[in-house]
Amino acid sequence: MTRAAFLDRDGTIIRDAGYVDTPDRVELIPGAPEAIRLLNEYGWPVVVVTNQSGIARGYYSMADYEQVRLTIDALLAGYGARIDATFMCPHHPDYSEPCDCRKPGTLLYELAAERMGLDAARSWFVGDRLRDVLPARALGGTGVLVPADGTPAQELMLARRDFAIAPSLDDAVRRAVESAR
Repeated sequence: MTRAAFLDRDGTIIRDAGYVDTPDRVELIPGAPEAIRLLNEYGWPVVVVTNQSGIARGYYSMADYEQVRLTIDALLAGYGARIDATFMCPHHPDYSEPCDCRKPGTLLYELAAERMGLDAARSWFVGDRLRDVLPARALGGTGVLVPADGTPAQELMLARRDFAIAPSLDDAVRRAVESAR
């Protein structure tokens, strides 16, 4: 079993522009494509795990989500980077039934590990919100919070107690690959 990088999407790879519902709203965060390419070069599977409650809220459809995902993949490919798999939760407890896949739940991470032969305990969990890194604690991995404009100050304070803080995805990735040497 191999280690992986579990990355959040909005606020970590692309700018969090609210509910990103069309390809023209996709904007890669500077340095994110290069960070993902570095993971690719070191042989780390890159798995995106994302909550997309805009689907449950009726703001956009699964087809809209898929068009955005394909746009992200195409933009990353322009930098020689790739995402190996994406796992998405379309639910929100106020708009659909409760689920186990919504972060900070671990179901999507467990499914990725099972389907891809990944060792979650040796993996890194990186995102801009506490819910993105909390699964690291439950699964035994390493969590790194990369604060963005939308990261609540209270979440940053709570994360400092149990997780690493990095100024960018690139910094978090460099820490990850250095730890594996």
